[in-house]
Amino acid sequence: MPALLPAAFRLLLLPRALLCMASRSPPSLPTPASGSGYVPGSVSAAFVTCPNEKVAKEIARAVVEKRLAACVNLIPQITSIYEWKGKIEEDSEVLMMIKTQSSLVPALTDFVRSVHPYEVAEVIALPVEQGNPPYLHWVHQVTQCLSRPSTDVP
Repeated sequence: MPALLPAAFRLLLLPRALLCMASRSPPSLPTPASGSGYVPGSVSAAFVTCPNEKVAKEIARAVVEKRLAACVNLIPQITSIYEWKGKIEEDSEVLMMIKTQSSLVPALTDFVRSVHPYEVAEVIALPVEQGNPPYLHWVHQVTQCLSRPSTDVP
């Protein structure tokens, strides 16, 4: 059991932990999203590096406008050290942290690749197992509009 849990909470879990030990399965702790209807992994945090803030803002605004993402955080002044074409490189970049539905990651990736200036754009996504249920619901709500037919007539 994690040492950070309050002592009283650990005591409440003790009988359960003992039962789990007897059955050789680890104890499970309650999750913040329990009972919220959230399906673990249905939201993802995707990461994209950009050469500068201008490019990052343009891509961020576009993915939010296209409802491929609910929110994009720009983290400036990261240093990336990597091997490229047999040489160790070091560059200053901007990191985009994009929150979206996991089902939209392929479309997000395709879009980023189509507008990104790098020959090989970094787009990696990690599923969100738990979090603040209202926030996770909001991510779904904002990005679900992508699958709905548009009612706007030009």
